[in-house]
Amino acid sequence: MKKLLTILALVFALSWSLPASAQEFSFGADIVSRYVWRGFDFGESASVQPSLAFSHGGLEIGTWASYATNPGSADANEHDLWIGYSAGAFSVGITDYYFPNATHEEHDHDHDEHEDEETIGFFDFSGDGEGAHWIEPYVSFGGTDSFPVTLYAAYMAHNDVDNSLYLNASVPFTVGEVEMSFGIGASAGKSAFYATDGFSIIDMVLGASKSIPITDKFELPVSVSYILNPTHEKSYLVFGISL
Repeated sequence: MKKLLTILALVFALSWSLPASAQEFSFGADIVSRYVWRGFDFGESASVQPSLAFSHGGLEIGTWASYATNPGSADANEHDLWIGYSAGAFSVGITDYYFPNATHEEHDHDHDEHEDEETIGFFDFSGDGEGAHWIEPYVSFGGTDSFPVTLYAAYMAHNDVDNSLYLNASVPFTVGEVEMSFGIGASAGKSAFYATDGFSIIDMVLGASKSIPITDKFELPVSVSYILNPTHEKSYLVFGISL
């Protein structure tokens, strides 16, 4: 894990040595009525989701977070880092999922009792579900004009005892002025992370988005997604605003 962090630090340091004209920063935020990820509701609360990214050519380094507006749902807060590289329609990368309020029970070995829960520190990269970080390499195909289908595969390589494999396929289309998409995602095998015993479809998503004119110079992007997790028999309707 230390080697991975060293590589990421070197890549980021190298990017600063590139010509300023070749560098680009982007940032923004989404406000969503629910944070639903791969068919699971994180926190049962509206969330604010800021993002910041640096890119140079096909290289991108970024950070994304989700913070529940309900203090009682703070355990679902998330702050991720990622690095990726794109060439044409293909992309590869690594995502580090970090949960700042993750806890584990302290154990009193002298009295063989469990004490209060302790927050896991940022630099705890323990595995087998004990650490604060979940590391997931991914590969994706973004589709082409002749084959407009996005394919995505991600392998939870660290902190997941089952090393869960997630697969997704989606297709975009347009209805009038509304941009839409339909996607299907699956857990490829037995996974405690996704609570599946074998290959299982865990999310089917129908999404719609458009920009609503506010003034002559400003439009507000909004979206609605219907999400069904057929394996766990849950459905969600999520509204979002992008800033």
